[in-house]
Amino acid sequence: MTEGAPRIDAHLHVWDLEVSDYGWLGPQHGRLHTSWTPQQAAVELRTAGMHGAVLVQAEDSHVDTAYLLDVATRCRWVRGVVGWVPLDDPRASAEALDRWSEHPAFCGVRHLINDDPRENFLELPAVRNSLADLAARGLPFDLHDAWPRHLDQAERLAEEIPSLTLVVDHLGKPPREPDAFAAWRLALARVARHSQTVAKFSGLWSVSGPYSVDALRGVWEIALDLFGPDRLMYGGDWPITELNSGYQPTWQVVDDLAAELSESERSNVLGGTAARIYHLPPNDWTWPC
Repeated sequence: MTEGAPRIDAHLHVWDLEVSDYGWLGPQHGRLHTSWTPQQAAVELRTAGMHGAVLVQAEDSHVDTAYLLDVATRCRWVRGVVGWVPLDDPRASAEALDRWSEHPAFCGVRHLINDDPRENFLELPAVRNSLADLAARGLPFDLHDAWPRHLDQAERLAEEIPSLTLVVDHLGKPPREPDAFAAWRLALARVARHSQTVAKFSGLWSVSGPYSVDALRGVWEIALDLFGPDRLMYGGDWPITELNSGYQPTWQVVDDLAAELSESERSNVLGGTAARIYHLPPNDWTWPC
């Protein structure tokens, strides 16, 4: 890393089952079906040599976003919070954005589109209006698990609202099957043609099985080819990684792949891109949690 360049995990979760139910989460998710705390997250980040992380919403609710912003208030290692607003209600969305933006950590919005029953969610006129408001405020929109339902809609969104920074979480979730994988790459390439789109190299355990440099190299090279280091950011996707190899082995694979880049390229992927896209302020790197 370039001296002084921060390492930032651009995609990390915490949740508390006493705060909310997290409707997508249940006993079928095994060890994930428990609370995952800021204190646990801090241990993983410090062990990996991270300087901080961006917390990303795990529920489409005001309760979850308020909880994450409270964590950010208490824990200086939280560099930013990607929260939720009701995008399908522009007035309520604007009111929520006004409220959340009072907190300096609020840095973006996400909606769990893969759990939303509306196939055309991103193309609803009300949602488009809210996303245009997001763009006017300089806030990026995280696109959650977009393959196969939403990558085509994302391309049209990027074309129709060119001022909106669109963050493709988990590279859109590439599939394993060869034919589907080829179709995913073409769809992602169409999104990547728009210069305001960026992507997270995160959440890829379902593509590769156990993480390894060899298993992830193909997807890594596609990501670099389509987006380049200045539009690509590392995300640990903890605690979801606990279903696979855990935080540290997952991080080590990305660190090994990034070691093949130049110093400036590596600095972008491992922190610089996240700092720029989410407009993250500097901090003193203290770890009170």
